[in-house]
Amino acid sequence: MQRINKIKFLKKLKEIDKPYFTINDLWKILNLSKQSVYVTCSRLVKSGDLYRLRKNIYTIDNSPQNIQKIANLIYWPSCLSFESALAFYGILNQIPYTSIFATKLKSKKIDLGGQLIEYRQILPKLFFGYTLQKDLFVALPEKAILDQLYLVSLGKARIDWDELNLKEISKNKFLEFSKKFPPRTQKLAQKLLTQFGKTSITIK
Repeated sequence: MQRINKIKFLKKLKEIDKPYFTINDLWKILNLSKQSVYVTCSRLVKSGDLYRLRKNIYTIDNSPQNIQKIANLIYWPSCLSFESALAFYGILNQIPYTSIFATKLKSKKIDLGGQLIEYRQILPKLFFGYTLQKDLFVALPEKAILDQLYLVSLGKARIDWDELNLKEISKNKFLEFSKKFPPRTQKLAQKLLTQFGKTSITIK
């Protein structure tokens, strides 16, 4: 079995600049036997130089930001939304413990390197209004609010926000996006419109 030099191995991974790697990725990149790659990964995980986030997902960067990028990539299409996107933009002061993504796929929850990830299914026609922010797809602030209101209208979420900063929200964009949502969501959106320009609001 071939033995891989640890320093060269890690240098190679940094040069590739990917948020995560699978065994197949490493096998192709290093041109070594899968057994050698498995053994090396196991050794580097034990030494703390490599992180195993879940089965067949490894990274050299286990920061919360990189884990969000990985969560975005492994369950696509998806984008950071709901409370997580609102916290990302500073609209919601309290940062959720779980990173929450909107997706057209089935809803599910996973543990990714000790960080809880939740994917919430929305209607395919409502999967729009997102942007790329530092290699992470994030719902626009107006869309993130509407995504949350959409779940509230379905009885799948509750909102009791004492500190929701709406000063920077575009009223025109919010109205434009809201027209694509079902009537019950639009009704909640109309109630929220009266609070635009204010720094805090509680929605019940």
